[in-house]
Amino acid sequence: MTKDLTSGNPFKIILLFTLPLMLGNLFQQFYSLADTIIVGRFVGVNALAAVGATGSVNYLILGFVIGMCNGFAIPIAQLFGAHDDSDLRRHVANATWLCIAWGVVLTVVTVALTRPIMELMQTPADIIDGASTYIGWIFAGIPFVFLYNMVSAIMRALGDSKTPLYFLVLTSAVNIVLDLVLIINFNMGVLGAAVATDVSQAISGVISLIYLIKKFKILHMTRDEWKYSRSTCRRLSAMGLPMGLQCTITAVGGVIMQWAVNGLGSSVVAAITAAGKTQNLLSCALESIGTAMATYAGQNLGAARLDRVRSGVKSSYIMVVAYSVLAFIALHFGDVVIIGLFLDTKTEVEIVAMARDYMFWNSLFFIPLGALYHSGAGLFHTCHDGRCGRNGGAYRYRPGADSGAGLFWRRAVQPGSLGGGLPVPVPGLPVDGQTPGKPSACRPPYHAAQRGRGLTP
Repeated sequence: MTKDLTSGNPFKIILLFTLPLMLGNLFQQFYSLADTIIVGRFVGVNALAAVGATGSVNYLILGFVIGMCNGFAIPIAQLFGAHDDSDLRRHVANATWLCIAWGVVLTVVTVALTRPIMELMQTPADIIDGASTYIGWIFAGIPFVFLYNMVSAIMRALGDSKTPLYFLVLTSAVNIVLDLVLIINFNMGVLGAAVATDVSQAISGVISLIYLIKKFKILHMTRDEWKYSRSTCRRLSAMGLPMGLQCTITAVGGVIMQWAVNGLGSSVVAAITAAGKTQNLLSCALESIGTAMATYAGQNLGAARLDRVRSGVKSSYIMVVAYSVLAFIALHFGDVVIIGLFLDTKTEVEIVAMARDYMFWNSLFFIPLGALYHSGAGLFHTCHDGRCGRNGGAYRYRPGADSGAGLFWRRAVQPGSLGGGLPVPVPGLPVDGQTPGKPSACRPPYHAAQRGRGLTP
């Protein structure tokens, strides 16, 4: 089931597209959240700290995977908006080859380096064994993370953000049940939590793939469309790697902080774990708005609808600000109740106090975080693809002047800016100073499909 995002009210479309994404991200967070809550409640504070000590490293690697898959989906969304179905299938096929290659490399490297990474992170001696066991098994499940996130990203690129949510809800429930069984009944501790996560992710990936093959007829490929294409892989990587690296760069700060926190002892690690899991849950909505905007902008750029992209930017920024204010209020009044999910607030008074301070100061910066997800992870990468420079020549990046949100806002959002330049060449409109009616030296993306639809001169 596909969905066309190139018509209808932008605010309503983005909101309705964001909600399933947000719920999906929340349920994806439930994998690690369920591990943390059940381990903290039924195994102890040290086990909670062991799982928490791996959080930043976990996000450093898995965030790269998720970001890269979302980046691979941007050209797919643009091709869907341009109705170039054959090239769309080629991009899906080559995204598959890239995911397989990256999955093998990342799994082998991270599993082999698990213990050295934990030692480098200054993990306290009383929790390093549990932390190494947990994150090692999580890294072993990287291929399943690639599988689910790439399939889900393809579905979203084709306008279906609900189906991945349904599968994720089912497998999140499976994860919780497996956590309880393996940790409580079989006394497997942190190992049981990691195995439950891997099994659940494998189930979600496999059933999502089966659904994609059966229901999305547009993706039924010929032998020729399955062939490896260097140019296609290069274009996919130009979208996927920057988005993956952006998540990684964001996570580097978390890794540095985790390194410092680990040196303060397991009690502080437990406090940051409880507070950090809550923050990650609440930031899911901000990340979902950015992802939804990337798909929305991709389809509308493919259809040469810059006016709708402009309206969508304004609508989504309103969502970011409104949600950030509500999240701050919720954390301010409900922090103790939330922390109580992870540990006993009556006996662990010192840990609770540290967790509350951490949550308060982080919640103050939700609006800048939302702007980063919105403009950095979504719009800039979407609109950078295929941009032409002055007189149709190659576009040259200008440090500072052409950074993320600022570039997009000047060239695609500000009223009256169309004459000064466009993020992508749009048929019939001047391209960055080009004289109207004069052919551009830079080939518009999807030119063949647009010519067939009467969109080119």
